[in-house]
Amino acid sequence: MKKNLRAGRFTTDNSEPIVVFIIGMRINKRWAVHQWLPVFMAMPGMIKELYTHQEKLGFLGTENYFGLRTVTMIQYWKSSEDLLAYAKMEKHLAAWKGFNQRARNNDAVGIYHETYQIQAGSYESIYVNMPSYGLSQARTTIPIGKGKETAKERLYTRNS
Repeated sequence: MKKNLRAGRFTTDNSEPIVVFIIGMRINKRWAVHQWLPVFMAMPGMIKELYTHQEKLGFLGTENYFGLRTVTMIQYWKSSEDLLAYAKMEKHLAAWKGFNQRARNNDAVGIYHETYQIQAGSYESIYVNMPSYGLSQARTTIPIGKGKETAKERLYTRNS
C-alpha cells in the first residue's frame, strides 16, 4: 500500500487521552523455527481483526518494526479499557494460551509489552514531508502554525 506524502509541517490533535501499547517478540533461538513461528503467526489474525472492527474496539492504528531478532508493534488505542477488553476477546485469548503452552518449557522465543496511558495535552508530534505515519494515523493532523511552532507549545496547549 503506497502512502501519500503530506508536504509541509504537521502535528496531531492531542486534545484527547491516548494509550500507547508496545508489543513484540524476540527470537532467542533462530534455529527453533517450530517454536517461534507459531507465536509470530498469531499476530496477523489479531491485527486484521483490530482493523476490521477498529471503531468498535477502540483501536486507532499500529506501526510495525522488524529487526534481526525482534519484531515490535507500536499500537494506539482510545483507552486502556478498550485495550483490556480486547485482551479478553477470543482471538487474543487463544493466541495467549497457545504461547503459554509452547513457551512454558522453552526459551526459544520471548514476548513483551508495555502500556502507556497518556493524558490529553501530554503528548506531541511533528511530521515534516511525511506520509500518514505513527500517531498521525491515529489522531487528526493539524498544519503547524502560530501557537504550535515548538514542542513546548504543542505539549502544553490543548487543541480546539
